[in-house]
Amino acid sequence: MLSKSWILLTPFVLIGSVSQLRLQPTTFRPATLMANEQTEPAVKAGKKAQRKQLYQLLGKLPDRDRPIQVQLISRQETDELITEKLLLDINGLEKVPAYFTRPRHKTEKLPVILFNHSHFGQYNVGKDEFVKGRSEMQKPPYALALARAGYAGLCIDSWCFGERQQRTEMDTFKEMLWHGQVLWGMMVYDNLRALDYLQTRSDVDSERIGTMGMSMGSTMAWWLAALDERIKVCVDLCCLTDYQSLIEAKGLGLHGIYYYVPDLLTHFTTSSINGLISPRPHFSLAGRFDPLTPLPGLEKIDQQLKQVYLRDGAPAAWRLTIYDVGHQETAAMRADILSFYAKWL
Repeated sequence: MLSKSWILLTPFVLIGSVSQLRLQPTTFRPATLMANEQTEPAVKAGKKAQRKQLYQLLGKLPDRDRPIQVQLISRQETDELITEKLLLDINGLEKVPAYFTRPRHKTEKLPVILFNHSHFGQYNVGKDEFVKGRSEMQKPPYALALARAGYAGLCIDSWCFGERQQRTEMDTFKEMLWHGQVLWGMMVYDNLRALDYLQTRSDVDSERIGTMGMSMGSTMAWWLAALDERIKVCVDLCCLTDYQSLIEAKGLGLHGIYYYVPDLLTHFTTSSINGLISPRPHFSLAGRFDPLTPLPGLEKIDQQLKQVYLRDGAPAAWRLTIYDVGHQETAAMRADILSFYAKWL
């Protein structure tokens, strides 16, 4: 994260031995300019180290290299869409139901969107949001909207949602904590493995993978893109929340228990996590009246990410748009999202 502070006084450096001190003026430049002068290899190395540190904060996670097993449960076709229902063995602990969709009349390798479902306290919905939609989002559901735009899609049930409701979210969080695990870490792990699975499919263009989601799915999208460079485009809808601004707004209770990662604020801010996505294209959409994303925090993130993307030589690849709504998707948001994918993916 780049600092905006300027050094206004003319400083001096010490020349000579302690007994023969003399002052010589030197020139200091803004911290932003000095940061901009980092070499590209140094920036990449720094991001790689930060990704490793961020991943380590997610608790004890299963082996990233364990084999993935896939079972096809059903396959349905409509005039426009092919929908596969899958059961993925990706974490060794419990099977992960998923939907994979693609346009019916496309046979070539397709760009694909890893879609992350939202929360809304509706644990029965899960991945069905992708294929059936929800009242807080526009029609048609994203599975069909993306297919009409030429994209395949994948969405899994997160822990405690959809067909994975064996335990409550609170009970799952507590039991995992006893074992050194973090619920958010286990959720992120499953989606990273879903990304691994996508790369094994012969009908997917593994060089053109995007991710997106709303609310909890929004947070998942920018975490995934920050951690894994295989994601080429990130779109997050209604949950780019600056952590410190949320604390100041007394809004911690607005986010579910899944959201909280031990010791995170010792090492990262929202901006520094999202800075790991740069220079890859990233579009964030927010509601002006959404209490989950306080406006001062959005302004802070926007200002800081503009500097990061400028440093990385891709100022046009970062975009934040604030709409006059609350915690919901509007028709304008939907159109802007599809336009962003058409441009960048």
